[in-house]
Amino acid sequence: MAFGLVLAGLLVALSALLLLAAWQSRNPQSRPSIFDPGPSRVAFLFDGERLLDASPAARLLLPEGEDSRAWSRMIARFGPDFPNLTERLACLPRIGQLHIPSRPGTSAALVLRAEHLSGLTRVTIDGGQAALPAGRSDAATAAALQQEVMVQRAVLSRAPMLMWKEMAEGAVIWANHAYLIRAVELLPEGEDLSWPLPKLFDLPDAPKARLPRLKLQMPSGPEWFDLVRMPQGEEVLCYALAADRAVQAETALREFMQTLTKTFADLPIGLAIFDRSRSLQMFNPALADLTTLAPELLIGRPTLNAFLDAMRAKAMIPEPRDYRSWRKQLARLEEEATMGIFEETWSLPGGQTYRVIGRPHPNGALAFMFEDISNEMSRTRRYRADLELGQSVIDAVEDAVAVFSRGGQLVMSNHAYAQLWQHDPQVLLSEASIATLCAWWREHAAPSLLWDDATDFVSSAGDRTPWEGEVRLLDGRLVSCRFRPLTGGATLITFRVQSAVALQTVRDPALIGLLSA
Repeated sequence: MAFGLVLAGLLVALSALLLLAAWQSRNPQSRPSIFDPGPSRVAFLFDGERLLDASPAARLLLPEGEDSRAWSRMIARFGPDFPNLTERLACLPRIGQLHIPSRPGTSAALVLRAEHLSGLTRVTIDGGQAALPAGRSDAATAAALQQEVMVQRAVLSRAPMLMWKEMAEGAVIWANHAYLIRAVELLPEGEDLSWPLPKLFDLPDAPKARLPRLKLQMPSGPEWFDLVRMPQGEEVLCYALAADRAVQAETALREFMQTLTKTFADLPIGLAIFDRSRSLQMFNPALADLTTLAPELLIGRPTLNAFLDAMRAKAMIPEPRDYRSWRKQLARLEEEATMGIFEETWSLPGGQTYRVIGRPHPNGALAFMFEDISNEMSRTRRYRADLELGQSVIDAVEDAVAVFSRGGQLVMSNHAYAQLWQHDPQVLLSEASIATLCAWWREHAAPSLLWDDATDFVSSAGDRTPWEGEVRLLDGRLVSCRFRPLTGGATLITFRVQSAVALQTVRDPALIGLLSA
């Protein structure tokens, strides 16, 4: 019976202990501690970097987290207050004890004491003799709060952006250093900054998180800001973000787009830019003039196929033999334009001639340029016809004719020249210089100094006097050579046969020697 009563008592005591442990697990600050539970006692017990126990005041100073990371959290928390805390605690297992005073300038003198014994590390922080804030006995907590306030105050006061706080009615009740500097610069001469603080921006009545960009006219020039308002109870936190660079970039972009638009509008070349999906995104007025397409169609952003179909309906594209070949040509046009090699000359049924160039643009876009080259082609045809007519005229001349440019290059000869000298230099005009032709003439004529004079005459610049000379061909014919200067430094050389008697037709040796002399 007695044994049963003892067993029942033990069970009741065990149940009470279990209930106490469960309650303490929900309230970590109230669980038993090996340290003095006094409110001002800050103490930690570590096994390596794992927290084994801490006083209630110490637990209040550490951020919430796992006990396995408590050592790094303690270093981060008290590192700003004690110099070289990490390095000095690393020496603790070797020296056994440490006493580290807080940095000079803190609101309360603190001392960190650390002991290492039997593999465990005990860290305590005690307050000095400095006066603590009213109603508080925790020196470490007061110092930490004071340090945090000082840091936040420095961050706010030195922030480059404008920050201020307003009441609901708009009165400015607090401002940072950047705001106050501009407020002082805007004060009238001889007036000092006073309470209430001046209001720099006229904000709309309706509260908005983000307001339109506003300009602040400073004595040194205008400054632009993007304003942000964050309601906080009956007050409003306001921020003014500098937007000068954004305004300059937008202004430069706007001016560039205006210049680009004006340039496109004045271009005589039609420009059409299609995006990746082959829809028309940009065009200039010349495109509508050249393609005769209605502006309403172009504004509607037609696809490339629809655009070319509309041009075909207007007879602004060379008509193919059949529609299937037209579609193949259309696919080739897009493919070659994508590779940047599309360039064609279109002869239209109406008589115009267009040069069409396709070029790829970034992000898969395509740009097509349409240029009316009808006048250029007409001039080319007319010039070619004039050249052909001039060649026909010079071919009708009985004398052999050769025309050289200022640089001594042959530019024209006739049929009589080819027959006289037994070659046609127009086949390779690039190699028909005065030096080359004089060498040919020497080979087919009796020795003479005339060719040296001819080379000097064609190559010389300035005023030149016409002159004449004679040479004897190897077949015995006597040829009269005339050299005449032309405008632009060109030279005209004519060859006229004076004696048609050839050496091979003469039987008398004496006569042959006389003709060769």
